[in-house]
Amino acid sequence: MAAQRRWRFAMVCSSNMNRSMEAHAVLGRAALDVQSYGTGSQVKLPGPSMHEPNVYNFGTPYSNIYDDLQRKDPDLYKRNGLLPMLKRNIVVKLAPQRWQDNASDGVFDMILTFEERVFDLVVEDMNNREPMLFKSVLIINMDVKDNHEEASIGAKLALDLCQKLERVHDDWEEIIDDLIAAFEKQHNRKLAYYTSFY
Repeated sequence: MAAQRRWRFAMVCSSNMNRSMEAHAVLGRAALDVQSYGTGSQVKLPGPSMHEPNVYNFGTPYSNIYDDLQRKDPDLYKRNGLLPMLKRNIVVKLAPQRWQDNASDGVFDMILTFEERVFDLVVEDMNNREPMLFKSVLIINMDVKDNHEEASIGAKLALDLCQKLERVHDDWEEIIDDLIAAFEKQHNRKLAYYTSFY
């Protein structure tokens, strides 16, 4: 019997720092084929005040961001969870990546976003790409608040959803409505979803 094809998953939030990275870490530990991205123009992290965020370019290594915050105010950034978050990120991959610049990463079977604005940007980006393979890609949004506790909960839900999808393999287009409805009922979470093409 032929081996079942693995799904490729993309986890996407705004800055590729918290929600997408927690999901990336959890799915990676479960041995799923996963990448993660952000859709913003830059990576923005809380600073000493609302008007003074820490801003970095995508591609800036997580270790460099960690060192920068450690140098600026280690007590503040340890207390608000940024330093522990960055320590986790360093283990997962080198640097935050931007979704809109990921064409060389190949195709994904499912893209999971964690807020409606990010979902809209991913859908818009996919619809603006010239379809070459006419291979379906499932884009799902599950709203998750951008804090450490909610990101942890969201990552576990993401893992459950991705494992359910991988089990149905190539028949997902026929059963996706029922699968989503069952997931929403089980977890009391509302999902939005859309099919695009590579």
